[in-house]
Amino acid sequence: MSKRKVHFFSLRYRLMLFMCLACAFVLGLVWIFVTQFTQPLYNRYIYEQLSSQVDTLVGMIESYSEPISTRPFKFANAELNTSFWESVNLAADQGKLNYSNVCIDVADSTLQQVNGVDTLHPCLLHESQSNYSPFTKQNDTKKNGELIQTLRAKVLANGSYHAVIGSSTPQMVVGKVAQNGDYDTYTVIFSTSLARIDEASIVLNQLMPIIFLCLMAFCVIASWLFSRWFTNPLTQLSHATRKLAEGDYSVRVNVPETDEIGLLAADFNHMAGEVSRASQLQRDLLANVSHDLRTPLTLIKGYAETVRDLTGDNPEKRTAQLDVIVDETDRLSTLVNSVMELSKVSCGTDKPERMHFDIVQLCDEVAQRYDGICAQNNYTLDLQLPNNSCNVYADPAMMERVLHNLLGNAMHHIGSDHIFILRAIPKDNIIVRIEVEDHGNGIAKDDLPYIFDRYYRSRSDSGKVGTGLGLSITKAILQSHGFRFGVDSTEGEGTCFWFEASDLT
Repeated sequence: MSKRKVHFFSLRYRLMLFMCLACAFVLGLVWIFVTQFTQPLYNRYIYEQLSSQVDTLVGMIESYSEPISTRPFKFANAELNTSFWESVNLAADQGKLNYSNVCIDVADSTLQQVNGVDTLHPCLLHESQSNYSPFTKQNDTKKNGELIQTLRAKVLANGSYHAVIGSSTPQMVVGKVAQNGDYDTYTVIFSTSLARIDEASIVLNQLMPIIFLCLMAFCVIASWLFSRWFTNPLTQLSHATRKLAEGDYSVRVNVPETDEIGLLAADFNHMAGEVSRASQLQRDLLANVSHDLRTPLTLIKGYAETVRDLTGDNPEKRTAQLDVIVDETDRLSTLVNSVMELSKVSCGTDKPERMHFDIVQLCDEVAQRYDGICAQNNYTLDLQLPNNSCNVYADPAMMERVLHNLLGNAMHHIGSDHIFILRAIPKDNIIVRIEVEDHGNGIAKDDLPYIFDRYYRSRSDSGKVGTGLGLSITKAILQSHGFRFGVDSTEGEGTCFWFEASDLT
């Protein structure tokens, strides 16, 4: 057997290619998201955090019933409401405000700072390199540079404002207007650094090609191993199928998995066993049918030649020899008819014509036809039938054929007591069990599973005249009706064939 090459577009390579492409696609998406969306998403997150902090401080200013500061002269320092700013610091201690790594600026309507916090290094708002917190009691530092003045004006003009300022050390700025009752209008501005995320994006851009190549190499190796493991049972099945096609019916596939491929392998092994048995049955058919055909054909030819050459003028011998020819021709006709009948029933050409009838009455009628042969051979057919009728829904003609096959088989294997039994046992209102029993030699346990197979004969039947199709026809008829059937046998005691007919439509 030549070994077939595995083509590039085989299942294994297609599976491997799919896994590699899927891995490359996922890694590409990760690369794009990491390098292109990290900074925008981070900026949005920082904006939402700063906006929440701004809203908290604005809410405290707007809900305060007293002025939070006063400015007696336009350019004089504001006089702070100590009680309010202490409450702001208390809110920070409670976690409502976050002073960590932020720069906070609060200015009044003159665009002059009222108070602020610097924990950010450096703070672009206040152009400060030093850190201090929390809010001071008095504004004693100069926090009114050109940049913060511009930002305060934009916030006061628009009601809210946000932007990213700075180039080397970019910072996010969010500002809103707060109305302190009828006292004054204030601008509240928060800022924090964005420099770290820029640095992280640069590092990720440098690392992603290396990560992509390493993961792709791992994916190629893993997909190659996985595709080999996944397709190995299929490869075994393919090789076993070719061996089976070449006539090696002993081939089996050893796949221990219990998944779908394991089930496929188990089905293949079952199929191989059935094919092997069918091949054996075919050989038995050739042997049995050739034997059954050879004898009558030899007799027909021999007696025909005798009539032609020797006894043609002797009416008495000619008639006897012609009777032999007729009998052997009948045997051939019986064999051919059995084969045709089995073929029609098995393939569904002859479908059951069901009707409701009394199967007990049918058993009685069939049994009467055996009175003559029983009397001739000193046999006894023991009828064990109930007194009441038992209706079933089936084809009467087919059920009659089943009874004839089973009774003929029992008579063929009748025991030394010359008794065979036909009984009907009502199991309930709709099911009747029919049994045909003989007291012959019985059937070996090894033969029982195959006794209904076509052309099969047990070893004890070897050499006997017969087609070997009677029980196969019985099986096909009962299966077409959906009736349960079987055989119970003990060697040396006898055999009981049975089936259960029902009245279900």
